Amino acid sequence: MAKKKAEKPQDNKNPELFEALALIEKERGIPVDFMISQIQKAIITACKNTYNGNEDVLIKMEPDTGLFQVYLKKQVVEEVYDPDRELSLEQARAISPAAQLGDTVGIRLNPKDFGRIAVQTARNIIRQGIRDGEKGQALAEFQSKLKEIVTATVEQVDAKTGNATLRLGKSIAILPKNEQINGETFTEGQQIKVYIVDIKTGGKEPRAIISRTHPDLVKRLFESEVPEIYDGTVEIKSISREAGSRTKLAVLSKDENVDAVGACIGPRGQRVGTIVDVLGGEKIDIVEYDEDPVKFITAALSPAEVVKVDIDPAAERVCKATVPDSQLSLAIGNKGQNVRLAAKLTGWKIDIRPESGFFGEDEEETPAGETAETEESADETASVSNEEPESAETADSPAEETATDEASEPMSEETDTAEADGTDAPSES
Repeated sequence: MAKKKAEKPQDNKNPELFEALALIEKERGIPVDFMISQIQKAIITACKNTYNGNEDVLIKMEPDTGLFQVYLKKQVVEEVYDPDRELSLEQARAISPAAQLGDTVGIRLNPKDFGRIAVQTARNIIRQGIRDGEKGQALAEFQSKLKEIVTATVEQVDAKTGNATLRLGKSIAILPKNEQINGETFTEGQQIKVYIVDIKTGGKEPRAIISRTHPDLVKRLFESEVPEIYDGTVEIKSISREAGSRTKLAVLSKDENVDAVGACIGPRGQRVGTIVDVLGGEKIDIVEYDEDPVKFITAALSPAEVVKVDIDPAAERVCKATVPDSQLSLAIGNKGQNVRLAAKLTGWKIDIRPESGFFGEDEEETPAGETAETEESADETASVSNEEPESAETADSPAEETATDEASEPMSEETDTAEADGTDAPSES
């Protein structure tokens, strides 16, 4: 008997099991406690299958000591009819000398003695538990970074579709070709920044919807690079973006002693320059937000100069901006991009017209924005709505190209626009 007691503590322990669980936690991030709960579930199911539905089981598992015990509970009866749930008083007292009729006694089990089917069922439950644990870990990881920027590693690029497979921590996500910046290419092992737009949980695994074209990618980049935005001194009021080409950013300072545009540009353009590098050279225009729509629209059309802005009283959020003749193509931008982004940034429909007026235009009788036939429907090219962007025919003219080139001047922190790395004034994040 003494020998049996000396061996019992050794029989009660299974350190290898807990070492394996610790390894799973380290490699896959699945907590040991979660895996223990899955093992207990598997043992209960195995007992139910082996002992005619009896699932009244006591399981003791202690990772710190390595203790692992399983007891099947049976009721002490005078006459046994169901040996899977009952035992005689004599049998009970062999286990517990103080046992009485009607008591419940736990019979020590060895999980290794379970039948083949029960063992296979238990294995399947544990494997499913591991998959569920990994799924839960991935979901938790994605949820903690929702609407944020993460640094991902490129694992593979599909040569046919252009989709990139990225590793985000311990999870995998797909960056579709249409969510990549035009012209950028990735190489295996390259680290890139992506924005987590949403999380889909309908399939077998949670799936992160990621993007490099979303306007909030720029916003988060500015929040990380500009302390004044992070602490709330400078607020980003609106953003308009055409990924890979140009972004406009409207900012407002809540402290009269802080220059909102200058804070975003940084000393010698370092802050905005860093963001431009992350975006692969995308041009960024940063303008100052103003409650006065005339001032805001004037700033939004930068780098073009604006002579005046007339609000149309007969229409909702419609205005006419007059620019010097030499600035017309610059105000419209390449294929209407500048005025289109300005319209999105301000929320106004903006009609652009030269200071001298269109050829043959009668300003007293002709409604604002109407143009002469000799200008090849310049009204359409100079008018852009924030809802239905239009491209400008005049943007393809040599005059526009010249004006656009003239816009690429060295950045000045004294103006409301800024340039970085040869781009026009830095803009939104």
